[in-house]
Amino acid sequence: MDAPDRVLITDAAADLVARLVARHGPVMFHQSGGCCDGSAPMCYPDGDFIIGDHDVLLGVLDLENGGAGIEVPVWISGPQFAAWKHTQLIIDVVPGRGAGFSLEAPEGMRFLTRGRAFTDVENTLLETVPVITGSLPR
Repeated sequence: MDAPDRVLITDAAADLVARLVARHGPVMFHQSGGCCDGSAPMCYPDGDFIIGDHDVLLGVLDLENGGAGIEVPVWISGPQFAAWKHTQLIIDVVPGRGAGFSLEAPEGMRFLTRGRAFTDVENTLLETVPVITGSLPR
């Protein structure tokens, strides 16, 4: 049995990301820890948000987008990861305006994070997966 993904994305959110990539080029997410828009996943042009040494790569979302694969890294701060490491984060989208810093703000939509607690078996499997931080070469 493989370890579960630490982060997933809904179809609706993936569709919005594909539109944002078409407009802005490659993007990335950083799971906010409470600044500005609560604890929303913030979407930035890839490279516009400086990843810190203690930030943790939750995963890379692989969006098919009609055969044209789009890879979107999802990062979270080290302290946030420590608090949420037992939870699978699911990036979703709902109508409304989020923070002005995130790329979806002008779209009349906002990304949000839903969560699902990992089972004991899943947590055990995840303990075997190395954590990638911003201090490691990418």
